[in-house]
Amino acid sequence: MKDKKVAIVGAGIGGLATACLLSKKGFDVTVFEKNEQPGGRCSIFEKDGFLFDMGPSWYLMPDVFEHFFDLVGEKIQDHLDLIKLNPSYRVFFKDEGPTVDLFADLEKDAPVFEKLEKGSFKKIKEYMKKSEEHYRIAMDKFIYKNYDSIFDFFSLDLIIEGLKLNILSKMQSYVERYVKDSRIQKLLQYQLVFLGNSPYNAPAIYNIMSHVDFNMGVFYPQGGIYKITEALVNISKKYGAKYRLNTPVSKINTEDGKVTGLTTNKGDEIPFDIVISNADLHHTETSLLSEEDRSYDQKYWDKRVLAPSGLVLYLGVEGKIDNALHHNLIFSKDWKKNFSQIFDRPVWPDDPSFYICVPSKTDPSVAPEGKENMFVFVPIASDLDYSEEQLGTYADRIISTIQKEMGIPDLNKRILVKRIFCVKDFKDRYNSFRGSALGLAHTLFQTAIFRPDNTSKKVGGLFYTGGNTNPGIGVPMCLISAELAYKRIIKNKNAGPLNKL
Repeated sequence: MKDKKVAIVGAGIGGLATACLLSKKGFDVTVFEKNEQPGGRCSIFEKDGFLFDMGPSWYLMPDVFEHFFDLVGEKIQDHLDLIKLNPSYRVFFKDEGPTVDLFADLEKDAPVFEKLEKGSFKKIKEYMKKSEEHYRIAMDKFIYKNYDSIFDFFSLDLIIEGLKLNILSKMQSYVERYVKDSRIQKLLQYQLVFLGNSPYNAPAIYNIMSHVDFNMGVFYPQGGIYKITEALVNISKKYGAKYRLNTPVSKINTEDGKVTGLTTNKGDEIPFDIVISNADLHHTETSLLSEEDRSYDQKYWDKRVLAPSGLVLYLGVEGKIDNALHHNLIFSKDWKKNFSQIFDRPVWPDDPSFYICVPSKTDPSVAPEGKENMFVFVPIASDLDYSEEQLGTYADRIISTIQKEMGIPDLNKRILVKRIFCVKDFKDRYNSFRGSALGLAHTLFQTAIFRPDNTSKKVGGLFYTGGNTNPGIGVPMCLISAELAYKRIIKNKNAGPLNKL
């Protein structure tokens, strides 16, 4: 395969994982990255002794990671020092009830559910059993599968399996069958934010995230999530992959319906036999390809449902924060209104739900001694317009809410490092369509066969990987997207995960 030259545009997790698979197989791989470091959203920055993961902060679905490392012939423990968080996270309900800690252990979690709704635990166990069953079906039949036509998706056996997954139901109505307490419903559905969707719009198939959360647990690689990026870079380089950082690609070159290479922002035209874009799919289609080579026209993009953007705060804090765990969630009282202000009528949320990560609770390397590292993510509408003054005012409001809800009255006075990252930054740093933090939301008609394909409809030799193609959003899904792109290139039609390269 050394005679096959492959360019990967974008060094996000999907691009890095694809580089690992193809270089291991013997392809001559070069990765082009516009920014100063690999990782895409899974990158870092350091200031005054604080080390911040800029994007993903949850390590979920350990089975997917283990499978991927096995596939490239590596032992995951040689690359990542994983710790299972116990408890997994803490939830603050504002004025709705007690603060609760959740474990990936149903028996330990039982008192929490019973306290919130008497008699609920029996139904929760039933729900979790179904969630595990659905997870197995999804992984075996759907998630590792490429779709060549709509008939692949609507074959009889997949229709039967799909009906088991309740793909035509919405998450909110599905969860209401099991529990009535709104707080428990929130606990079973907050994971949907990681998929860029609302419980009022997400297919019930995504109840599988409850199995991931409550049965499999939450992990953390010591040194931060960026250790995943470093591991993938090191593995791909081991097999010969080359990296060109600070090198934006300005054009994907084609001739007679086939890819011929690419052009960098410096005007260098470089020939390649295969090009795989891990860049934002809208950016790839509308900025890197000529109009006749595009698989999706502007009407298509105008109809897409985007995952939320986010107001992100990176805070370096003096002293310790006693009331926080590694992962913390603050839930709004009016859940439905909060989602509506993100998806239906974009405004700054009146009463937002949001997430606070304090990795220094687990990992002393990410903050100076005696200090805390805080990462705050507030889901907001993609493409939300704002002035710098509005941004600063809303950020201060979020800090005030943290002070009140988490019992840290002097937090604002203890902040040593403060960086704000928002919609415009997602556009500038990641070429993100409408400034989404995640990409295309997981609605019914943006899932599986209805999600953008990972192979170009117009250009031979052009493929896609990452969160905007199958199977979707999140670090584990991007690892799987790399395997799906790899299958396309080697023409493997296996419906399940590969056993070997």
